[in-house]
Amino acid sequence: MICVLAGGVGAARLLNGLKDVAPPEEITAIVNTGDDAIMHGLYICPDIDTVTYTLAGVNNIETGWGLKGETWLAMESLKKLGGKTWFNLGDRDLATHMYRTDRLSEGAGLKEVTAEISSAMGVSVNLLPMTEDRVETKVTLLEGNDEISFQEYFVKHRHDVSVSAVRFNGSKEAKAGPGVINAISEAEIVIIAPSNPIVSIAPIFSVSEISDAIKARKKDVVAVSPIIAGAALKGPADRLLNELGHEASVKGVAKYYQEWISTLVIDTADFNTAKDIESLGIDCLVTETVMTDSQIAASLGSTLLGLKK
Repeated sequence: MICVLAGGVGAARLLNGLKDVAPPEEITAIVNTGDDAIMHGLYICPDIDTVTYTLAGVNNIETGWGLKGETWLAMESLKKLGGKTWFNLGDRDLATHMYRTDRLSEGAGLKEVTAEISSAMGVSVNLLPMTEDRVETKVTLLEGNDEISFQEYFVKHRHDVSVSAVRFNGSKEAKAGPGVINAISEAEIVIIAPSNPIVSIAPIFSVSEISDAIKARKKDVVAVSPIIAGAALKGPADRLLNELGHEASVKGVAKYYQEWISTLVIDTADFNTAKDIESLGIDCLVTETVMTDSQIAASLGSTLLGLKK
């Protein structure tokens, strides 16, 4: 069994690569729900949906989110009515959120609903929400000290504002989602996907049950650095690391994950930093990690599976 801690786009690409080299039924992704949001009365799970759509082959490759061939009639009508449209929801994407919201209101759990949606889309990888309790990523802006939701930071402000703090509201009370601890404890290898450490992986670790379970498997935990040559390929991971007092480098990622991982996989662009990582007591593997096509993603997946002990 293979367990992957997953955020959005980077994790989705890695999962696609892994399912090309391993039976998808043997792969379980524990997906961040810290950026889940309620918009227009609908329960939206951005990371779960990005992973689901990508594995189903229906994702919008250009944007990295949403569905390909999407239309926007509902948003256009909402704009004419004077409604809030800063968080774009495509017409077909709306169906996912409507279904999820209905099922949750009927008493179904998020794990159950996620399985129903992924099954309907032909996804065989097992997708587990990190928790079924409400954990909300909150971002404090440097200017004005205002605290806003993650979606306001990421979408409304296009993550083009400086940040002084990030916290995970509700995480102290949250329990690991159904199946999560078993997936970690039974896995031959636990992989931390190249997702944003601060707002995609840290929310998962903020649930103490999950953090402790990962620490207990430390010798089998491998992370793929989302930072390459001092920068993130997509999103604000590098800026967030710097703004919150961490180093935006592969060594900074190694330090951030130090208590959970035994191995860090870095890109060939950072080959000269391997000794710095090993000096932290973390094994380092250098390979191509920029998943520009399915072959590279599959190769990375195969390399990671070769680390199983």
